[in-house]
Amino acid sequence: MYLIHIYAQSTVTMQVQKLEAELGMRLIERGKTFQLTEAGRLFLEQSAHIVRDIEQLQDTMTELAAGEAGHIRLGVVEPIASYRLPAILADFLRVFPNIRVSISIASSTVLIQQLQHGELDMAICSPPLLGTGLYFEPLLTEHFAVLLPESHPLTNKTTITIQDLRSHRLLITAADCPYRRKLEMILQEPGGPPLDTLEIGSMSALKFYVQSGIGAALVPLSVLRPEPGGTVIRPLEGYEVDMTCGLLCREPDYPPRLAAGRLYAILKENLPDRSPHAARTM
Repeated sequence: MYLIHIYAQSTVTMQVQKLEAELGMRLIERGKTFQLTEAGRLFLEQSAHIVRDIEQLQDTMTELAAGEAGHIRLGVVEPIASYRLPAILADFLRVFPNIRVSISIASSTVLIQQLQHGELDMAICSPPLLGTGLYFEPLLTEHFAVLLPESHPLTNKTTITIQDLRSHRLLITAADCPYRRKLEMILQEPGGPPLDTLEIGSMSALKFYVQSGIGAALVPLSVLRPEPGGTVIRPLEGYEVDMTCGLLCREPDYPPRLAAGRLYAILKENLPDRSPHAARTM
């Protein structure tokens, strides 16, 4: 966008005289024609980049107000960060090349803390506990299945039960993972045998440890397309181990505006299983 400013000659003369008075030297030799003095030429050379910077700043502010420029700090949990977000973000940046996005990948617990401390603008994660003062809007549901090494003794079963898993090593995620907490609630059984578990810090990494034959794991279906070589997928009988994920932001920031609003619209459109309902967690 180009802005053309037209000023009366008297206004220009007055401004030049004021500038000369402030600098204490003549910038223009006045006569039948106007010529720059040595000081005037130096001043022009040294100030040209300032004019360009101001024009660039004006353009940037215009784009910022239109939601076409800015910096978004987005937090995302796995496996969304690795398996769903890259393609969506690539399309977004092609449309809005002047918007800068920083991605923080962490557990929901960490992302909630970062939002509360003002370190993120918004996050895609699981719902927070009540009383956090944050706004959560469900966008998608992660569905889980049992992933087994192809040599595992449970591969001869069409479905897997909780009791089946008690007899074999189970790979689990970190203690602060909401999926881990939900899984532990399902696995709790008074008087049941102790579980043989191995903790893996990354949900996205679980399938690689299953591939190596270390144990079985409940894994999001989104990371199993295509099915990992050397593994077998089975449903968990009698339970739906699903996790709802969605947009999380500070209450005053909902709905996201400007550049964040642009990204929010793209995420809402492209993340599957989005829900039209939102839940306040005040």
